[in-house]
Amino acid sequence: MAKVLILEQSKSVRNNLRERLEFEGFSTEGAETAIIARKMCENIHFDIILADNAEGLAGVNLPFIILSRNNDIDSAVEAVRHGAVDFLTKPIDMNRLLKSIRKAIAPPSETATTPPRTKSARQRNSADCGAIEPIVGESEAIIHVRELIDKVARSEARVLITGENGTGKELVAKWLHCKSGRADAPFVEVNCAAIPSELIESELFGHERGAFTSAIKQRKGKFEQADGGTLFMDEIGDMSLSAQAKVLRALQERKISRVGSDRDIEVDVRVIAATNKNLEREIRDGNFREDLYHRIGVILIKVPPLRERKGDVAILVNYFLESICREYNIPTKEIEAEAVASLSEKRWSGNIRELRNIIERLIVLSGSTITKEDIERYC
Repeated sequence: MAKVLILEQSKSVRNNLRERLEFEGFSTEGAETAIIARKMCENIHFDIILADNAEGLAGVNLPFIILSRNNDIDSAVEAVRHGAVDFLTKPIDMNRLLKSIRKAIAPPSETATTPPRTKSARQRNSADCGAIEPIVGESEAIIHVRELIDKVARSEARVLITGENGTGKELVAKWLHCKSGRADAPFVEVNCAAIPSELIESELFGHERGAFTSAIKQRKGKFEQADGGTLFMDEIGDMSLSAQAKVLRALQERKISRVGSDRDIEVDVRVIAATNKNLEREIRDGNFREDLYHRIGVILIKVPPLRERKGDVAILVNYFLESICREYNIPTKEIEAEAVASLSEKRWSGNIRELRNIIERLIVLSGSTITKEDIERYC
């Protein structure tokens, strides 16, 4: 499996690229600065780098593609002069990017048309229950979440998971699936906020060939891909009202129809939804359908922010130290008690995701022991 390092300052762009590339069968890692990227390259084997600029990549000795906001010819010439194998402008044309990556990493003996080694559809749609991360923590709030998962998972009840960004809503959804009777069936994820409103219906329900200009072949949507299993609809609060109406019909009738078709297709899907929005307020503001809210919210699970479970920070720090060092294939680093105390006092607006990123950064940039000074320098 080819491994891609995404060097991009914008967290949302970085995460969106990771999601799209992993769906295509690539393994990915993200870095927000060239310093972090270079350190990661010393510990991890990458096949290619995607970067927002060429600064700091000299001597890395890896092919890289520039994804730039500048579309002028001078920027492209400068990128190629610095060794870029391609120069693409934002917003990114994913088809062209995939073609460029595959061409850059293909062994000399392979032709440009040789398809990459990708996971099977069932592997891509699997929650990989044997390797799923635990829900770490001993606070009362997180114990309550684990107890709810155990109670709810075996039922067919639809679940709405709420909580701020980075609290672990996706992990809760995966555990609900893996502890259910559908664990051996597909677990299919869709980020409703990452898909343009004009494409969301095609993404969810599929389309027929010729349904619109770029529909050159028939395509199954997420509901069909999840048939027999679980569909995780992340950030459902960002979905358009027209798409909400079709989702409501699919839940009520257990049927969908592809864009461009008048034929109904029966689907057996358990829907788990998540949002960082207050849907009751969105209903009052006219942005979310009340009938859909009651359909998806049979069971409500609220994942607490990290600032409400500060006692779990030390546990999470040790867990991430061990797991990330294992991933990097290096000895587990030590951390001073004062450093842990300093981390525990932070507000963590990005919650567990932010904490994990900080620990990864500290592992890359610090010495064998992480100190309070490292926290002040790199956090």
